Amino acid sequence: MENITESTPQSTTQPTDYNLLKNRFRGYLPVVIDVETAGLNAQTDALLELAAITVKMDENGYLVEDQKCHFHIKPFEGANINPESLKFNGIDIDNPLRGAVAENIAIPEMFKMVRRAMKEQGCQRAVIVAHNAAFDQGFLQAAIKRINAKRDPFHPFAMFDTATLAGFMYGQTVLVKACQAAKISFDGHQAHSALYDTEKTTELFCAMVNKLKELGGFPPVSVEEHL
Repeated sequence: MENITESTPQSTTQPTDYNLLKNRFRGYLPVVIDVETAGLNAQTDALLELAAITVKMDENGYLVEDQKCHFHIKPFEGANINPESLKFNGIDIDNPLRGAVAENIAIPEMFKMVRRAMKEQGCQRAVIVAHNAAFDQGFLQAAIKRINAKRDPFHPFAMFDTATLAGFMYGQTVLVKACQAAKISFDGHQAHSALYDTEKTTELFCAMVNKLKELGGFPPVSVEEHL
């Protein structure tokens, strides 16, 4: 008699590759931003400087800096200028060497960089990463509404706040102290430059994500691996 054996269907489910950025943050592309402003009210005070840096995964699944952009920005018409804020950030808004551009030039250009990075990384949407992120997100979203910018790539309210993450990881919430705890060099003389602060925030964010990976906290362990 002929032996008949039933074949067991092979699973077609492929394991998730967590060395791909699109799988690390459920399809979101983290974009680190920093703004310098002429006050604390996002609706009335001028946005004066904007920097943004995208990230990517290297071949070993570690998060690293990718593309960046930086703009000095002209105050929008009717914007409030608080002299105390200018003293704090050291910005001379009348200096022609700033090379400032209007919000309706800077923000669409930043969007182009972000959408390009999303396409390269296979992500569906971007999410803001910033230190005390609600402040930066508020000023960016207010500017986006003022210029009626199209195709905003950012999630409207989700964000990754590195002050919160650093408080959890290192017990420090001030950017310079968090960087010191993470053994990241920090030049206080360059602080409150949007580009410098964005570069340091990017280093800090990547250091925390990569530390979690090294400690075995990510990728997540599936239920099957416990059985």
